[in-house]
Amino acid sequence: MSDKDYSQYFQSTYDPDKKKIRPKSAEDVGYSQKEGKQRGKEEVMVVNFDPIPDELKGLGKDKTYCLVTFGCQMNEHDSETIAGILENMGYTSTTNEKEADIVLYNTCAVRENAEDKVFGHIGALKAVKQERPDMILGVCGCMSQDESVVNRILTKHQHVDLIFGTHNIHRLPILLRDAYYSKEMVVEVWAKEGDIIENMPKVREGGLKAWVNIMYGCDKFCTYCIVPYTRGKERSRMPEDVIAEVRDLARQGYKEITLLGQNVNAYGKDLEGREYLFGDLMDDMSKIDVPRIRFTTSHPRDFDDHLIEVLAKGGNLVEHIHLPSQSGNTEILKKMSRKYSREQYLELVAKIRKAIPNAVLTTDIIVGFPGETEEQFQDTLSLVEEVRYDSAYTFIYSPRHGTPAADMEDNISEEVKKERLQRLMSVVNRIAREKNEALRGEVVELLVEGESKNNPDVLSGRTRGNKLVHFVGPKDCIGKFVHVKITEPQTWALKGELTTRVEV
Repeated sequence: MSDKDYSQYFQSTYDPDKKKIRPKSAEDVGYSQKEGKQRGKEEVMVVNFDPIPDELKGLGKDKTYCLVTFGCQMNEHDSETIAGILENMGYTSTTNEKEADIVLYNTCAVRENAEDKVFGHIGALKAVKQERPDMILGVCGCMSQDESVVNRILTKHQHVDLIFGTHNIHRLPILLRDAYYSKEMVVEVWAKEGDIIENMPKVREGGLKAWVNIMYGCDKFCTYCIVPYTRGKERSRMPEDVIAEVRDLARQGYKEITLLGQNVNAYGKDLEGREYLFGDLMDDMSKIDVPRIRFTTSHPRDFDDHLIEVLAKGGNLVEHIHLPSQSGNTEILKKMSRKYSREQYLELVAKIRKAIPNAVLTTDIIVGFPGETEEQFQDTLSLVEEVRYDSAYTFIYSPRHGTPAADMEDNISEEVKKERLQRLMSVVNRIAREKNEALRGEVVELLVEGESKNNPDVLSGRTRGNKLVHFVGPKDCIGKFVHVKITEPQTWALKGELTTRVEV
C-alpha cells in the first residue's frame, strides 16, 4: 500500500520459552493513548485498494461469515466494506453466529455498555469455538484500538483468533490467511493513522439509501471522548473522489445519501493547497441528481456561515441538522473541551433558524458529567426548552479509559445521574410530541423504506426532516416517494394516510 513506517502497532511475536507464537501486549510496543493525542506530520497517502490476491480469492468458497456491528453509522459503513472484502473472497453472509465459519465483531468504544455487549458475545462463543476449532473468531473496530481492551482479550479470551483496528481494514485478506494457517492469535492494530484507501469493495443493502465517508478521524479531543484515539487524526478524502462515488450511486438509483464523518463540517481543513471546505462540497452535492443528501455528525465549532448559506438553498439538501450540544452549561462545556459557550451555541442555532426556518434540529446530550451540579444540569434543561429540539439522544456519562475525563473526580451518585436522565428525557419527549403535533393535518413527503417492524401490513418511511411515519399502502410504494397526510402524531413517530405517489 505505501512505504510508510508502521512499526508502532500491536502484532504477533515469537516466544522462545514456549516455542510458539504469543501476541504482544500494548505495553510491549510502548503505545499509550497519551501518545495517541500527538498528531503526526506524516503525509496521508491516497491509494487504491490492492486487488485481492488470486490465492486468497477462493479462501471463502463454501464458507459463511457473520458480521455483527455495534455503534455508529461509521461502524455500519465499515461493516459494508468488510462484507465487500469477504464476499470478494468467496464468503456468503449469514446471521447465525454459532454456525458461521467466520464471526467478526465490529465494535464501538464510545460507551461502556457497548463493550460489555461485545465481551458477552465473545464469551458466549467460547464453547462453540471448542466444538468447532476451525471457526475464525475476530474482533475489529474501535475497541481494538484501545490497548486495555486488547490486553483483556489476550489474557482472558484466548479463543479469539483475530484482532485488527480501524486503520487496516484493507488488510483483512492477509490477516484472515494468517489466522487460518498460523492457528495462533493474529493481532494487528496500527497505532498511527492509516492512509485513505479508495475503491474498497462494499456490500450495500436495499439499493435505496447509502452512506459515503467524506473524512476520517477527529482532532477535537473532547475530554470524555475516545474517538480521536480510536479513529486517528482528521483526514479528508479528495473532493473529486467523494463526488465520483456519489455520482456513481446516483446512476445506480440510490435516492438518499448520507455523508459521514466523525466531524463532517471540518471537511477540507486538512487539504493542503486547496480552499475547499464542507460548504463547497455540499454545494457540489446539490448539483448531483440524488433526491436527498444528508450528513452526520457535525460539531458546532465548525458550522460556518457559508455552510448555512448553502444548506438554506434547499433542493436535495435536506433541512435536518444534527447539532450535538452535550450540555447547556458553559462551565461544563469548558470541562468537556467543547470550545464553545452556551451563548455561542444559541447564537449558531439562531443563525440556522433564520436562514432555514423549517430546520429540524436534533442533538446529543450527556448528563452526569464529572462535577455537574444541579444548577448546571438545570442549564441543560433550559437549553432544551429554548432550542426545542425535534429529538435528542440522551446519555449518562460513561468514563472511557485513557480520556482526561476518566481522571476527573466523579462525585455524582448513579442514582442522581439516572434521575437527571429521566427528567431530561421527560422534557425532550414532551417537546418532541409538541413538534410532531404541529404536523397534524400536514401533507409530508416520505421516502418509503419498507414494512413496519411491528406490522407487515403497515409501511414506514422518513420525511426530509428524518421523522419516521407509518401508513397503510400498497407494497409497490416501497423504494419510492409518496405524500402522506399526518393523522396521528406520537412522540417518536407519526401515523398518516397515503394521499399521492411521487415517482422519483
